[in-house]
Amino acid sequence: MNARVDTPPLLNRRGLKGLVGPVLIILILAMMVLPLPPFLLDLLFTFNIAIAMIVMLVSLYTQKPLEFAVFPTVLLVTTLLRLSLNVASTRVVLMEGHTGPDAAGKVIEAFGHFLVGGNYTVGIIVFIILVIINFVVITKGAGRIAEVSARFTLDAMPGKQMAIDADLNAGLIGEDEARRRRAEISQEADFFGSMDGASKFVRGDAVAGILILFINVIGGLLVGIFQHNLDIATAANNYTLLAIGDGLVAQIPALIISTAAGMVVSRVATDEDVGQQLIGQLFNKPAVLYITASILGLLGVIPGMPHVAFFILAGALASAAYYMEQKALAPEVSAAPPPEAVQPPEMQEVSWNDVMPVDALGLEVGYRLIPLVDRTQDGELLRRIRGIRKKFAQDMGFLVPPVHIRDNLELRPNAYRISLKGVEIGQGEAYAGMYLAINPGRVLGTLPGTQTTDPAFGLPAVWIEANQRDQAQTFGYTVVDSSTVVATHLSNIIQTHSAELLGREETQQLLDHLSKESPKLVEELVPKLLPLGIVQKVLQNLLDEGVHIRDMRTIIDTLADHAARTQDAADLTAAVRVALGRAIMQQIYPGAAELQVMTLEPDLEQIMMHAAQGMGEGLGLEPGLAENLVQQTVQAVQQQEQMGLPAVLLVPAALRSLLSRFLRRVAPQLKVISHAEIPDSKNIRVTVVLGARA
Repeated sequence: MNARVDTPPLLNRRGLKGLVGPVLIILILAMMVLPLPPFLLDLLFTFNIAIAMIVMLVSLYTQKPLEFAVFPTVLLVTTLLRLSLNVASTRVVLMEGHTGPDAAGKVIEAFGHFLVGGNYTVGIIVFIILVIINFVVITKGAGRIAEVSARFTLDAMPGKQMAIDADLNAGLIGEDEARRRRAEISQEADFFGSMDGASKFVRGDAVAGILILFINVIGGLLVGIFQHNLDIATAANNYTLLAIGDGLVAQIPALIISTAAGMVVSRVATDEDVGQQLIGQLFNKPAVLYITASILGLLGVIPGMPHVAFFILAGALASAAYYMEQKALAPEVSAAPPPEAVQPPEMQEVSWNDVMPVDALGLEVGYRLIPLVDRTQDGELLRRIRGIRKKFAQDMGFLVPPVHIRDNLELRPNAYRISLKGVEIGQGEAYAGMYLAINPGRVLGTLPGTQTTDPAFGLPAVWIEANQRDQAQTFGYTVVDSSTVVATHLSNIIQTHSAELLGREETQQLLDHLSKESPKLVEELVPKLLPLGIVQKVLQNLLDEGVHIRDMRTIIDTLADHAARTQDAADLTAAVRVALGRAIMQQIYPGAAELQVMTLEPDLEQIMMHAAQGMGEGLGLEPGLAENLVQQTVQAVQQQEQMGLPAVLLVPAALRSLLSRFLRRVAPQLKVISHAEIPDSKNIRVTVVLGARA
């Protein structure tokens, strides 16, 4: 017959280790209620001393505070253990103290007689001194260090989190490593905060030790005299020595634990433990040891001084310094090559690792803007930037490179800077926790605050407090938070410079993505008909004029159809624009059946057609005519915008590319289209005619 015994789930998951904590707490609480025999008290007091020594040694051999992250809990448990032992020993002392000094066990008797010589006056003084050292010096200092460390750790968290995000965005670390570092930063803050609170347990334990001592002395005298009919001298001797022994056997482990706490919070995290740091940093300079040995030798010569002690220590320090000097010279002598073999050291060769690539897109912020990019402080800028990249990919048809974010102490506290391929292309200021009220042109009142301009579009604006938001919206202002200000500015720059962000690598990624659905189409075009660079240039030309490249199938089809006739990027771009005409009109006039456009006066159009013939890339207009055209174009664009219409100029196909490049500098929002790009189903209505004269 086979029998199977099911193991409890707790043991299955954690084994016996899972029972240690609950059992220990239950035993500690039981000691406060159940009477303990003297022998068991001896074992428990010895266990308390052993735990204190273990904690001290572990704190000496840890290299980083987080290696002993359970220390605040250990501090609480050991404090509770000492207090429970005090309660148990007090019960035994008061009940059996009349029988003699060993009534509470051999450990308390040893501490009461051997350590203080059986003199309770000396014992009380020694006990008070130990309590003062523990309470005033060690515990207070350790608590203060823990408090300051917790504050500095919390203040440094945004910068550390930002450094992790920057490394993650730069690809230096992976998601798992970033998650581990963030958890370590959080644990570090929790550790020092817990240590700050746990130090209060030790201070309270010291106060409780003093009160327990005097309670045991007074209570013992009353019990011995009135219940057991002892004379005052005998009662004072028995109960006072027992109380002192009980206090010392608890305070010495408490002092050891407090010292361990001070070591844990006061050390600087390195790859060495405390012993290695002491030897390596305190006794590593022979000159210091020689000077100290000389001073001790001079003091030993003075009459009345303990000559032997001073001379012994002076000789030991001088010997140690001499040994360190010889040890430092020994490797050099043994490793020194023959004189004829001595060669100058080779300089390290320069490698490609010394070449640091620039970021395609970069965002640098001042230190007061760190909360905008810190997840722990509910910063939304990182999420908004991811949303910008996603929306841009959906609208324009390709994915822009990641934005590398870092802090820059050279910037003003509230300033930020946007760079493209290492070159600054935008800057501004934002105030965390405040709102930017933008004047769209028609507002009902003025607002108090810091006057500025919207960094994205140059509109007049004012920074206001959060409680003024409703009032600003009532006046007709457009109110946005600081994260939206930076994100909008970044989005506008990405839109403006989208053509520069489409490199050969991004173009190849586009083709690879398309080849998953239409492999033959891509294989036929690149590299059989067109090189990758020509395809990239065509796509950049489209993006430069605000045309999305989502319809890559049509673009590739058109390029394949025309590649046999021309390899010129401008001609191929014009052919692609005609093929994308319906999409271009939909982008400019969403849902409109009638297109309101501006046109050129026929005479001016003929002049430009003749001027463009044979001029290559330029129009070849006389300066007066060109200046007049620019002025009329700027006025017409403003007129179209005031009517709520898009600024679109309709010209012949031969002039479209030339006029687009010529007028883009003075009117970036102007769209120049050709007759061939308009679908047959659309109606045209001319709203403005640009003439040759003002």
